[in-house]
Amino acid sequence: MKIAAAAYPLSPLVDFAEYTAKLTIWVEDAVAGGANLLVFPEYGSMELTSPARRAISENLEAALHEVARRGPAVDALHCELAAKHNLYILGASAPYFGNTRPTNRATFYGPSGIIGHQDKQMMTRFERETWDVVAGNPLQIFDTPIGKIGVLICYDSEFPLLARALIEAGAQIILVPSCTDTLAGYTRVKVGAMARALEGQCVVVHAPTVGLCDFCPAVDENVGAAAIYGPADKGFPETGILAETALNESGWAIAEIELSAIETVRAQGSVFNHNHWPEQADRAAQAIQIVKIV
Repeated sequence: MKIAAAAYPLSPLVDFAEYTAKLTIWVEDAVAGGANLLVFPEYGSMELTSPARRAISENLEAALHEVARRGPAVDALHCELAAKHNLYILGASAPYFGNTRPTNRATFYGPSGIIGHQDKQMMTRFERETWDVVAGNPLQIFDTPIGKIGVLICYDSEFPLLARALIEAGAQIILVPSCTDTLAGYTRVKVGAMARALEGQCVVVHAPTVGLCDFCPAVDENVGAAAIYGPADKGFPETGILAETALNESGWAIAEIELSAIETVRAQGSVFNHNHWPEQADRAAQAIQIVKIV
């Protein structure tokens, strides 16, 4: 299969029809590149505040509600595109009001419609302290004809036990949509994504927002590069990077992968990170000796 990770810019849109046209072009570009699994970024949906008045888009609380109310229309559009092109699409995550406060939810679409949802697990300081976005439902595995797929939204990718839970549940591919406003933030997610590919000897797909967004302060600055990572081992590039866009340039990173390569590296790689993972618990449980230098 071919996987496409979006480095996606947030655009000032006149109406939902313009959003439809934009998303259609993006999907068609990925299809032209041969992709059948597409990954859009965290909070890429916040551009849906722009058809509303600035009083809404520039208000942190109002923006959450504005995007959430457009959820059914967004779902319908993604379902239409996935069915038309026989695709699997992780849509840009969006606020979802299942309870009093919103969760950060990514929806996974397939040729037959909505496959399921993945909520973010670990909230950043901005989400906790300013936006009051909360953790949602637990991790899931999407068992599809193109592989067993898990999702770690942005900050989630920086926590190895979350990824390990997905790996132990059978994940072969982990999708990491992100939204970071500094080079340091992007680097943290990139390093996390590459580390998760190393530890799990799996494929990790990183799709960020990029560029400036002057109409929605929640996502006003966006730094990143889209990439697809694997373990730096047998059957994968020595850098571990299967595909990567230039920093802060919009577009698709597209790479062809075979699931058999994941099984091969886990069984015949130069190292066995995937299989040796449990051994570290025994080593870490032993008493730590402190050597004091005087």
